[in-house]
Amino acid sequence: MPADVLLEIEDLRTHFLLEDGDVRAVDGVDLRVRKGETLAIVGESGCGKSVMARSILRLVDPPGRIMGGRITLHRGDGPVELVGANRKLLRQVRWRDIAMVFQEPMASLSLVHTIGSQIVEAVRLHENAGKAEARRRAIDLLDRVGIPMPQRRVDAYPFELSGGMRQRAMIAMALSCRPGLLIADEPTTALDVTTQAQILDLLADLQEDLGMAIMLITHDLGVAAQVADSMAVMYLGRVVEYGPAEQVLSAPRHPYTQALLRSMPRLGRAARTRLTAIKGMVPPPYARPGGCAFHPRCDSVLAGRCETVTPRRVPVDEREVSCLLYDEQEVNA
Repeated sequence: MPADVLLEIEDLRTHFLLEDGDVRAVDGVDLRVRKGETLAIVGESGCGKSVMARSILRLVDPPGRIMGGRITLHRGDGPVELVGANRKLLRQVRWRDIAMVFQEPMASLSLVHTIGSQIVEAVRLHENAGKAEARRRAIDLLDRVGIPMPQRRVDAYPFELSGGMRQRAMIAMALSCRPGLLIADEPTTALDVTTQAQILDLLADLQEDLGMAIMLITHDLGVAAQVADSMAVMYLGRVVEYGPAEQVLSAPRHPYTQALLRSMPRLGRAARTRLTAIKGMVPPPYARPGGCAFHPRCDSVLAGRCETVTPRRVPVDEREVSCLLYDEQEVNA
């Protein structure tokens, strides 16, 4: 195990056990997050990005359940297994070792408590601090994330703040105990372009100051390209391409990654040129295709093979790709 690995996910499977059937939201994910790096998890809506992130902190609500796999956090006092961890250990890990910024702060923050009281609660729960010290920390955190007049905003309620300020307050709360890993689930969703850029710059500055790692969940490849060191592309609960962000974006190998990049608007494209859409739709959860899940939408499908054989992750250059096109053992079978 490399010494710089902070979090390791092995064969993670999270299912939703419904009356109509079993929805495999996360279906065998393998990932590593290194200390100080930014790992972007990208893919279309419904591919399992957020469920995977919530599974790390065991925040999946019933009928969702982690069915198998390992999530290992490498702390200074040794590795900690999170899938089977008890509540006491999870309370220690949450916020102190791993914190999360949720997609919609209005749904994550309490509307009947002030911003400051919610940050103070997190500080006092995990650290030995009195009320006055915790309040001072809350004001300092709000100032650090760029909220103007933090001495006044600390007593404001979430509905009194703009969307960008609420997201900054959520980031302040997540950083209250100086975690080693920050999971940011679509932190720029529903924000205007200027505010998006400010939030991304803020995360980059905080990462440099605190030395923390960031797992960024997004469907926006432009955002991922701006901040990511590594990138994992997910489709229907599985990682189909994983490697250095620059390589994945400049020379994508998996047909799904290639299709995602073709569908992005680019500078210099002729005004009347239509974007290339990915054909078809993400399959419904109860009609998951056999073999490679992407084969009904793939332009490079291997007839008679992709429909029946589930691809394994194979090394390609400095990355890993789950595609039969690069698996010589399967192609020659």
